[in-house]
Amino acid sequence: MTTPQLDGGFANLSHDAAHAFRAALQAMARPGRIEMLALARPPAPCSQAAGALILTLCDSTTPLYLAPSHDQPGLREWITFHTSAPIVRPEAAMFALGTWDALSPVDRFAIGTSAYPDRAATLIVEMTSLATKGASLRGPGIKDRAQLSLPEIAAFQDNRRRFPLGFDCYFTCGDRLAGLPRGAIVEG
Repeated sequence: MTTPQLDGGFANLSHDAAHAFRAALQAMARPGRIEMLALARPPAPCSQAAGALILTLCDSTTPLYLAPSHDQPGLREWITFHTSAPIVRPEAAMFALGTWDALSPVDRFAIGTSAYPDRAATLIVEMTSLATKGASLRGPGIKDRAQLSLPEIAAFQDNRRRFPLGFDCYFTCGDRLAGLPRGAIVEG
């Protein structure tokens, strides 16, 4: 007999974690590029890609905020069992998981400080679809231009104006993953 919080982790911990970490790095280094990441089976409503990110990036030293869209007992237990990440309020989070609407307003998440810009939150935004169309992206890691279906444009433009401060984002949908660093230039 198995319990849901014990199931769905990486089958081959070292191999799967390395694969997921590489996919996360590739997605953030090449905004607009979609990576496939189907190594985890977290409880609903968490996607496979978001679950793999949580398993890879979170541990007992990385506070996680679960937005109302994802703050479910089964998912909390799964995260606690597999990562020991403390579940915290938005202001204290290093990582946040939820839909865009549930994570909003995003100005409550840490954006770092001038002395420590790396102390910013990373948002894991669950999307209903994820495609290389929509908003136009320019900046580091992008040759000429890229496109990505974003939930809105204004919040990412405001975030870019704070650079080198600001939050970073991963977008997930099923087994798909894309990244948007705070330094990317987003246009409509």
